[in-house]
Amino acid sequence: MKKITAALLVAFIIGAPLSPAHAEPTIVRIVEPAHQNFIGEFRNDDLAQELTPSGALGQLVFVPISKSKIWVIDPALIDEITTMTGEYKLANGADPIGSKIAIDWLGQLQKVSMNNEVIALAYGNPDVELAKTLAPSELRLYYSAGKTRLQIALGRIVRSDPAGGWSTGKAKLSGLLRKNYSDVRKALTRLTYVVDDDALLQTRIQLAKLLSPTLDSQGREYFSNNAKFAADLAVQKLRINAGKYQVTTESAKLPMTIINEFPVAVTVDVAMIPSNSRVIVESFTGVQVAANSKKQLDLKLDVVAPGETTIYAQITDSKGNDVVPQSVLQINSTVIDKRVTWFTTGAAILLLLAAVTQSVRRVRKGRPNEIK
Repeated sequence: MKKITAALLVAFIIGAPLSPAHAEPTIVRIVEPAHQNFIGEFRNDDLAQELTPSGALGQLVFVPISKSKIWVIDPALIDEITTMTGEYKLANGADPIGSKIAIDWLGQLQKVSMNNEVIALAYGNPDVELAKTLAPSELRLYYSAGKTRLQIALGRIVRSDPAGGWSTGKAKLSGLLRKNYSDVRKALTRLTYVVDDDALLQTRIQLAKLLSPTLDSQGREYFSNNAKFAADLAVQKLRINAGKYQVTTESAKLPMTIINEFPVAVTVDVAMIPSNSRVIVESFTGVQVAANSKKQLDLKLDVVAPGETTIYAQITDSKGNDVVPQSVLQINSTVIDKRVTWFTTGAAILLLLAAVTQSVRRVRKGRPNEIK
């Protein structure tokens, strides 16, 4: 009888469901396609509808509190929602309606996730395998930035787990879009060599959105083009004005203007590269340009031979790495270097002496004939 009772007890324990404390936690994924573009505007106001209690994202947070959940969150999405809590702008010019909705949603997320573990995805929820292929160093940045940004937004500690397999899905980027991502990333990265600006770094981090599996074909095209536009604007903030110069002296100092439209000071080198040997120019090192300002440099130039020369002005960092595209200076010199003048004058004198000598000889030969 005791054996039968013990067997029934074991069977009951095995067959009984686990208590909530021991149940597998529910995974809640807070991810969405990007809504905010690279110049700060929202593509539309669809996200506001998603955040309402009846919306897709609202239904995930407007629920009873549970201790058996793990929240897997895209920090870029939370940044977008945080932006919506203030004044935000729609690309189509319409009036946004989501500020109060965003405030309520963020408050509810903080409340329901308070006693749960929160996993920060890489910023922008990129396709991890694709990011490893295109830019492994950037993927590390996306993870680091994602954790930091999410902790700030939620006001609590969160976990980053790159090896945990939390990221899902595959991004369908064409070869052209992959190249555009790489080109834009390199342009922004080169700027960060000399520009320590939070907004610039944030634009660079947001490129992860281009690799997200959640974007459809139209979204991939839209955000890829917008990223290139934003990068071009950033690159133009640090430049040397192109110019044309007429040089009429053997040596000259030409005014050259370097412009810094970033809100931080920069220190750069400027390599001056002539297209030929008609002129000799000096490069610049350690040029300091204050925030939102211009600085005029005196370009020292010596003319070796007359004619046209193109000089490429290349802004670099202290290690010689290019920062922005070259600017072009056109030089037209109409003077002859002293060495050329001396050579020409000397040759003329020798010719004159030869002519005089020849004349003297003819005169001497003619005199005997005259005597006869």
